[in-house]
Amino acid sequence: MSLYSPLPAPSAVRLRPATLEDADLLASWDREPHVIACSTDDPDAEIAFGGIEWREELADQSDVSFYRIAEIPVDGAFRPIGVMQVIDPHLEPTHYWGDIDPNLRAMDIWIGSPDALNKGYGTRMMTLAIDAAFADPKVTAMVIDPLASNSDAHRFYQRLGFEPVGRRMFDQDDCLVHRLERATWEARP
Repeated sequence: MSLYSPLPAPSAVRLRPATLEDADLLASWDREPHVIACSTDDPDAEIAFGGIEWREELADQSDVSFYRIAEIPVDGAFRPIGVMQVIDPHLEPTHYWGDIDPNLRAMDIWIGSPDALNKGYGTRMMTLAIDAAFADPKVTAMVIDPLASNSDAHRFYQRLGFEPVGRRMFDQDDCLVHRLERATWEARP
């Protein structure tokens, strides 16, 4: 018998806007080995994403780049389990994606809580975020940039309908860019 309540079904996931109050939680997730592994190929890295300053990152959110916290209901409250970033890659000020078409959305996703891995929550998070992005009729496709070495991520995104479009270096990161067209998403069963 477990002392903890069982985790709810993936359908119970909700996404809410990230706030400054989430900064410490996000910083703690950045030290989880599975989060570090999805953000870098450096075997000596001790923190994910180069040590984002989360208070600054969350304070700088806009319509062009924002975060959503994934939560599940547990014992009458909502427990954060992961986070997503949604970006308009054409308009975001760092030009991380370089010269890219307008009317796209780029996404990043990570499950922070190790006990929430491999439970279907990531699929639900992506489904909610993709549906929200495609609710804007101008959005034509999604792009995502998992590390080229992260074959588990490639399978995950491809199950959602993303197709690999090619390898690309983003700073020091060797990535395999994937793209999901609106028509592909709308045609899924």
